[in-house]
Formats: sequence, structure tokens, C-alpha cells
Amino acid sequence: MTDTSADLVILGGGSGGYACAFRAAELGLSVVLVEKDKLGGTCLHRGCIPTKALLHAAEVADTAREGDQFGVKSSLEGIDIAGVQSYKDGVVAGLYKGIQGLFKANKVTTVAGTGTFVAPNVVEVDGDRYIGKNVVLATGSYARSLPGLEIGGRIITSDQALTLDFVPEKVVVLGGGVIGVEFASVWRSFGAEVTIVEALPRLVPNEDEWASKQLERAFRRRGIAYKTGVRFTGATQTDSGVTVSLESGEQLDADVLLVAVGRGPNSAGHGYEEAGVRIERGFVITDERLRTNLPGVYAVGDLVPGLQLAHRGFQQGIFVAEEIAGLNPKVIDEAGIPRITYCKPEVASVGLTEAAAKEKYGAAETYVYSLAGNGKSQILKTAGGVKLVKAPDGPVVGVHLVGERVGELIGEAQLIYNWEAFPEDVAPLIHAHPTQSEALGEAHLALAGKPLHVHG
Repeated sequence: MTDTSADLVILGGGSGGYACAFRAAELGLSVVLVEKDKLGGTCLHRGCIPTKALLHAAEVADTAREGDQFGVKSSLEGIDIAGVQSYKDGVVAGLYKGIQGLFKANKVTTVAGTGTFVAPNVVEVDGDRYIGKNVVLATGSYARSLPGLEIGGRIITSDQALTLDFVPEKVVVLGGGVIGVEFASVWRSFGAEVTIVEALPRLVPNEDEWASKQLERAFRRRGIAYKTGVRFTGATQTDSGVTVSLESGEQLDADVLLVAVGRGPNSAGHGYEEAGVRIERGFVITDERLRTNLPGVYAVGDLVPGLQLAHRGFQQGIFVAEEIAGLNPKVIDEAGIPRITYCKPEVASVGLTEAAAKEKYGAAETYVYSLAGNGKSQILKTAGGVKLVKAPDGPVVGVHLVGERVGELIGEAQLIYNWEAFPEDVAPLIHAHPTQSEALGEAHLALAGKPLHVHG
């Protein structure tokens, strides 16, 4: 057994872990990072990057299929799933090579293996001990299932969905959150019949109710079926298919059942609880400065309750590195983290929903600007809109967007929220024409009391 000491020992090399490692190294700290799988974590290998590659392939399929409406003679001959997988894997491989290079450039010591947290400042890997003045827990999350629902065969999670070597003809998606609607969108574009089953009353239930209604309307137009407010009771499978049973007594037959009921924190089996880390419902509990109940021990990313987003983990990793280095960084406002669901159409938001704003302020002012009034959106033939939520006599506290490509507008939207801008601050800003960003400008003009092109 050898002992290695460092300023910082990080358990997990995903978005949170590697961002923490790079920033800490940049600040002159010695860093050891332990990762049992591939550097880059879920986001790079089983999450954001491969799913968005599939969504882009789906967009290309739709473009080919819909050429006629733009006067272009194009048709979709079919989906070469091996070609799609090769494209997706190529994107991941290129980025993986890049991140490996960054580890070398930043002089971060990486240890391949499963780390166990054996004491407040000690991580053990294959009999060797790594002693850190500080330790960061960043072991991420896994695709959850429901009690009694075993994953295997034709019952799959997003992990298996990413590597399917065929396009299913009929799919049932269990869960209408981000992962569920994104895969539903891909498979529909690839020609599958899709039904989403969601126990809560609406799709993307964490979003503003207006955004859910916009998405549901768009999915109806696309022929994506969904059943909301319905509970799943069981599934049985054969070699050729799966039958899904609902509480209503209805049964749905499909080739594949995708279980997309969220992601659980990867906290078990790492020695956290045994070493005294406070854990609730599997999550590691921290204060607003991401400190656990043990001195010198921090946690970041999907392990910590809150939004399970790669860019949240990334920012938290940077925050912790700066905290350890004594820079006293500003606490991250969770509501100020942008959120995007990359289905067709996209849903993007930052800040508070109308319901959350009313709860916080007692009242809220809202305005919805329809993309029907936006030139670029009409060129793209997309529907949707911009919804602003404003505190009474206060700034804009929520921006909600639905429409194709609106995820690209979230950068300006997060500045509006995070800089506590009033509609009057944004109204004079000039938005280039014709762009979809004009919809943000128009919405703020209207909320500032000087609407120009009003479409409710």
C-alpha cells in the first residue's frame, strides 16, 4: 500500500469532477482525480453529447422528409442506424480525446479504478491511499428504474437506448421529463410510433405550465401520443415485444419500453455513509457553499439535490476549486442555471415559473409573445413563443421559450435573469433582424409598455 498526498482528491471524472480538477490545477493546487470508467462521465459518454447527436440526426431526417414545403425535392429513404451510431460515436471519440489531452496539459494526476472514501480525507483505490487536504465527491448519477421493474431485454434505460442497433417500430416511453421527451422526439423522427406515459398531469412537469402546453400541442401535431396523469403498473416481455400495463386497465404493446423516470445519485458503494457523510434519499447533503457535514469534504453535480445538469456540475466544480483556493466565489443561484430540453420543438428556460414566482412574491406579471410574429421562426416554420415572468414592481424573474432552436437564445435570457434586468433595461437593446432573438426583444418591449408587433 502506498500513500499519496495532494491538496485535493476528487472522486469522479465527470463534468463536476474534471472542472474542479482543471480549475484547482490552474490555481496551483496539486490534484488527484479517481475515475473507474472513462473521463468525461455520463455527459460525454451516455448523456448530453450522444443524445444531442441523435437529436441532430433526427433533425436531418425531418428536414429530408419535409423538403417539399420549402420547394426542395427531397425524401427520406430510411435510417441507416449503423451510420447514425458511427456519427454519434465519432463526435464522442473526438471530444474524449480532447478531454484526455486537457488532463495532461493541466498536470492532473488521474487514477483509474474504483475509489472508496474510507475517512474524511482519505480515498482508497485498489489498496493504495490518496490523502487530500480536501476531498470532492463527484460520483454523479445513474439511470433509475421503478421498484419491481427490471431493466433487461426489451425494457431499457437511456444507456441501452443510445446503442440500439435498430429503430423500433413501436415504443412506449415511461416518463415525460427531459430524457423521455428527447428520446420520444428522436424515435418519432426516425419513423417510430411513440407513446409517452407520465404519472404527473403534464409533460416536462418541471417547466412552466405554458411551456408544457406548447410542447404537448407540438407533439400532437407530430403524432407523438402521450398519456398524462396515468400510473404505470407493470410490464411483461417476450422475445418479440413488451406489454405495458397502466393503472387505468389499459395495455400498450411495443417493441421496446424506455424507462426514463429520472436519474438517481451514485452515492452507494463508495463508503460515504460509513465515513459519516450526511445522506438523504441517496443524495449527499451540502450547504450553499457545497460543503458536506465533514470538514474539508465537498460534493458537486448530480450527487447533490437539485437540477441534474452537466453545466450545473461543471460550475459547481469550478466554485469548489475556487472555494478551496480561498477566492470566496459567489454562491450559485440554482434558479439562474439555464435549462434546455432538446426535443422538437425545444424547450428552454431560466429563472422562476409563473407558479414559483407567485409563491415567492405573492403575485407575478406575465407576458407571452408568439413566434407567429417572428420572421425567422416563420422562415423555419416553427411555432412556439416566449413567456416572461416579472416580479411585482421588480425585474424579470423567469424566461420560458418554446420553439425550434430556441435553446440558443438561453444565453441572453440567463443574463436578463442573473443581472436582475427590468423590461425597460432590455427594451432598448437592438436585436439583429431577422433572428429569433428578436422575439426576446419584442416580449420585453411589450412588458415595458411599448409593444410593436403584438401577437398574443
